[in-house]
Amino acid sequence: MKRRKFIGKTVLGTAAMVGFPTIVPASVLGKDAPSNKINIGQIGCGRIARSHDLPETMRHNKANIMAVCDLDSNRTKDAKILVDKFYKEKTGKSNYNGTKMYDDHRELLLNKDIDAVIISTPDHWHSQPAMEAAIAGKDIYLQKPTSLTLKEGRQLVDVVKSKETILQVGTQQRAMPQFRIAAELVRNGRIGKLHTVKIGLPGDPGGPDAPEMPIPKNLNYDMWLGSTPEVPYTEIGVHPQIGYSRPGWLRLEQYGAGMITGWGQHHYDSAAWGMNTEHTGPISVEAIASFPKSGLWNVHGDFMVKHEYENGISVLTSGGYTNGIRYEGSEGWIFVSRGSYTASASDPTDKEKSSKALNASDPKILESVIGANETHLYKIDEQHGNWLDCIETRNAPISPVDIGHRACSVCLISHIAMKIPRKLEWNPKTEMFVNDDEANTFLSRPQRKPYGTNYVK
Repeated sequence: MKRRKFIGKTVLGTAAMVGFPTIVPASVLGKDAPSNKINIGQIGCGRIARSHDLPETMRHNKANIMAVCDLDSNRTKDAKILVDKFYKEKTGKSNYNGTKMYDDHRELLLNKDIDAVIISTPDHWHSQPAMEAAIAGKDIYLQKPTSLTLKEGRQLVDVVKSKETILQVGTQQRAMPQFRIAAELVRNGRIGKLHTVKIGLPGDPGGPDAPEMPIPKNLNYDMWLGSTPEVPYTEIGVHPQIGYSRPGWLRLEQYGAGMITGWGQHHYDSAAWGMNTEHTGPISVEAIASFPKSGLWNVHGDFMVKHEYENGISVLTSGGYTNGIRYEGSEGWIFVSRGSYTASASDPTDKEKSSKALNASDPKILESVIGANETHLYKIDEQHGNWLDCIETRNAPISPVDIGHRACSVCLISHIAMKIPRKLEWNPKTEMFVNDDEANTFLSRPQRKPYGTNYVK
C-alpha cells in the first residue's frame, strides 16, 4: 500500500475508534496537510530538470519535492539549492533545508516516504530507472524518448503495466491547446479524408574532435555510461561542468539517436493523435540521412523519412519542412506547431519559420465547433499537473507508457532505416521488421553489466 493511502486509512481508523467522525474534513487536517502531499524524488538534475520538470511540478500545491539525485554531485547540490529556495519562499521558512540528496537513484527508490519520481536523465538512462521505480512501487514522470531501443521500450511497458504504475511520458505538446485542436479537427473530418502528414524536424550539426580528459571528481562516469560501452571521458560528450546549456551527449549515438528522438517523439506522438494511430504504428519505413564524417558528434544531420500506414496515410518527415505538423486531406490542410515556443534558448528552432502555432487552408476550418457527439480528445492544462491528478485518482494520464512507447518506436525504426538503404516492412503487432534479419539486429543493443534493462530484477 502506498504511503499516502496508508496514512489516510490510519487517520480515519483512529478517528473512528475514539468516536470522531469517520470523514475527517479538510478544515481539520488542511488541504495541504503532509498526508495530502505527493512526495517526489527528482532523478537527473540537468537542464530539463531545472528549466522544466522541477518548476512545472513544484508549482502544484499537492507536490512536495523531497529528494534530488544526480551522478554529478555538483548538479545534485545545485538542485537542492534550487528546491530549498523555492520552498523557503513558498513557506516563509528562511531556514528550510529539507531536500535530501542522493548520488544513486537506487538508494532514492528505497526511501518508502517517496511516492513518485521524475526521471530527467540522458536518453540511455530512461528505461532502466523507470522499470526499477515501478518495481519499487513509485509512480513515474518520464522524460522522452521513452527508450534507447525497441526492446527496452517493450520491457518498460510490460513492467509498468504489471505494477499498475501511473507513468506519464513528457510529451507535453499534448497539453498545448493547438495540438489538441488540430488533432480533433482532423479526427472529425474537417479537412476531408486525411492522406498525408508532413513533419518538420531538424537534424543536428557535426562537432569538433575532442581529446580525452580527466574524469571530474564530482562525476560517477562509469555509472553515467550505464549500459553503453566504455569510452574515454570528454566534457562535450557528457554535459558542461559549468552551467546548464545543451549537453553534448544529445549528439552522440551511443546515448541516443539525435533529433529523430529528441523532438521526434513529440511530433510523432502529436501526429498519431490526429491520425488515430496511437496504439499501432506504420507498416513500412524508408529513409535517407547524412552523418558527420569527422568530429566527436555523430548523430544524423539532414534527412528524409517516409512511413506508410495500413489506413493509407503517408507520413513524410524532414528538416526541409517547417518545424511542426501539417495534416493534408482531400478538402484542405491544417498546420500546427509550438509557435515561437522553445524549451530553452539552445533548441534548434527557427522562430521565423515556426511563429504560427495553428493555421489552415481555410480560416473557417479553425472556427469549426466540435459537436457533442463528435470525437473529443483528452484535455488538460499542464502535463505535470495531469500526472499528479492521476496519481491521486489512478486514472490513466494523457501520455501513458504504451502510447509513449508507440511514438518512440516510430522514431527508433526511422533511425534504423537511416542506416539501411532500402524500404523496410514493419509489423507493429510483433514489433519486428518483416523477413529482415539485418534490420532486426538493430532492435536491441548489447548492455554492459551490471547496467541495463536486461538486469533489472
